Amino acid sequence: MRIAQIAPLAESCPPKLYGGTERIVHFLTEELVSMGHDVTLFASGDSRTSAELVPCVPQALRLVDGAQNLVPHHLSMVERVRRRLGDFDIVHFHIDLFHYPAILTWDTPTVTTLHGRLDIPDLQTCYRTFSQVPLVSISQNQRMPMPPVNWIDTVYHGLPDQMLPYDKDGGDYLVFLGRISPEKRPDRAIEIAVRSGRPLKMAAKIDAVDQAYWDAEIRPLVEAHDNIEYIGEVNEAQKAELLGGAGALLFPIDWPEPFGLVMIEAMSCGTPVIAWRNGSVPEVMQDKVSGRIVDTMDDAVAAVDEVFGFDRAKVRDYFERRFTVRRMADDYVQMFEQQIARHQNLRAIDAVDVFPDALRQGSFRSAPPPALDTAA
Repeated sequence: MRIAQIAPLAESCPPKLYGGTERIVHFLTEELVSMGHDVTLFASGDSRTSAELVPCVPQALRLVDGAQNLVPHHLSMVERVRRRLGDFDIVHFHIDLFHYPAILTWDTPTVTTLHGRLDIPDLQTCYRTFSQVPLVSISQNQRMPMPPVNWIDTVYHGLPDQMLPYDKDGGDYLVFLGRISPEKRPDRAIEIAVRSGRPLKMAAKIDAVDQAYWDAEIRPLVEAHDNIEYIGEVNEAQKAELLGGAGALLFPIDWPEPFGLVMIEAMSCGTPVIAWRNGSVPEVMQDKVSGRIVDTMDDAVAAVDEVFGFDRAKVRDYFERRFTVRRMADDYVQMFEQQIARHQNLRAIDAVDVFPDALRQGSFRSAPPPALDTAA
């Protein structure tokens, strides 16, 4: 199958530090190539891939001084894809909605995986307007705020099964990994650590929009407690060591998380998760197997000693059964094949509508060619 993967340009594939969407696009692209598919990746020029790379900007835009408006770069990328449509059986987008007006005229099937939160009021009008675009969710919960649209599947994320080291013992500390932002609730993570008496390592980026929140609310909490350590952003090797050596991951979110990649990263290491019952958490986690799903701070504090006693082999087994990259790639390939077949069937139906007399008389044995010789 000839597959185009269209990645966001804010980060490289894979990202050097934070960047969940780009990381998933990278894993999926590499697995599709290993399965024998002909894959072309449209991404930033500093991406690393075994697929054909079409560099749409020289480097990830988050690393470029002055690159504040991502829209022009993504629109240019969509046009690059359009010029090569004949090379692909299907085009898989991961860039939200930049491409919607263009693809309505394309004669190549597309699918779009939505990676972000969809409970933003500004999105409603757009998705009502483009309700026919084939969409893929990354959890069932992610769909809830949306108007009626063309959902074709839900595909959960997956990771290479040997990417993160499985640690059968773990360590004595808690870990918070991701972003410092109000919806991620790092304040809850700190309170859990303080009340449980466990060390907490916080490995998280601070976006400019969240700098004031860090300065006013989170930094003072970190500085007030000796058992709290803020590390900052970490790379893949540091993340592996941090997660593998943790006794538990804290995922105290206060928003409708579409998936929560860090949960399955922890499970891959055998590290159980303590997570609030929000967004995708009940779909991704199995309570009392991969960790604990909680509703209150008291429940979360009580869960710490409980999950430290979990059988980490069972946590790892849960990951292997549900969240490997091969399972994710298999799900996408099956869905791609269905979309291609559906597209071919629609073309055949259109051909019947255009040439009913000729077809009834047996002049065409299959769908007519794209261009007809009107002189014939």
